[in-house]
This record gives sequence, structure tokens and C-alpha cells, in this order.
Amino acid sequence: MEKIKKWAKKIKQQIFVLYLAYKDERVPWYVKLFTACVVAYAFSPIDLIPDFIPILGYVDDIILVPLGIMFALKMIPKEVLAECEGKAKEMMTKGKPKNWIVGTLIILLWLIFMLWVILKANQLLS
Repeated sequence: MEKIKKWAKKIKQQIFVLYLAYKDERVPWYVKLFTACVVAYAFSPIDLIPDFIPILGYVDDIILVPLGIMFALKMIPKEVLAECEGKAKEMMTKGKPKNWIVGTLIILLWLIFMLWVILKANQLLS
């Protein structure tokens, strides 16, 4: 259990590192775009696949977010990462920022999907 806690804390710190690196001018635009997507999704209060869905609900938390973090960290220049790691440790004590825009988009996607399912069900029953 202690290993899992350490792993989760490391993931959280890496998200803060990405958040800070995204704002750095030395990071190429395409890396910023990818990093922004990873950070926005990680900070979003809503998951693409809700956690209450058995097994699939945790796929994004256990697989997608860490993979996105890993790829983003590999694309960011080393000197930027070194600077951001120190700042991230300090930031972790203050709490994570929320991204309500991404959360709202995910809710909107789920509502559209549910509306589509309802419409298709009505067509089948008619």
C-alpha cells in the first residue's frame, strides 16, 4: 500500500511539473499543446469515463493519465524540467488548480452521448 501512495504522490508532482512547464517560453508550441491537454484532463474534476463504471472508470486514472504524463515529460527540455520540479514541490503544498472548462466539455460530451442513446432507443422502439 505504501508503494501505491508513493506512486500517486509522484504522479501528482509530475502533473504540477507539466503545469509549470506548459507556461515556460522555452517549450515548443506543440509540446505545450499536448502538455496542456494532459494537465487539463488531470486537473479536471470530471473524468472522461466516470469512476462509478466498474473497471473502465479507473482506466483513465491508472493508464491514460500516467501515459500522457510520461510522453509529455519526454518532450519537455531537461533544463525546463529541472526548474519546474522545484517549483512543483512548493505548489503541491497549496493544492491543485481546477480546470472547469474541460470539466464542462466532458459533461457536455456525456449529455450529447446520452441524448443520442435516448434518440436511438426511441427510433428502435417506434
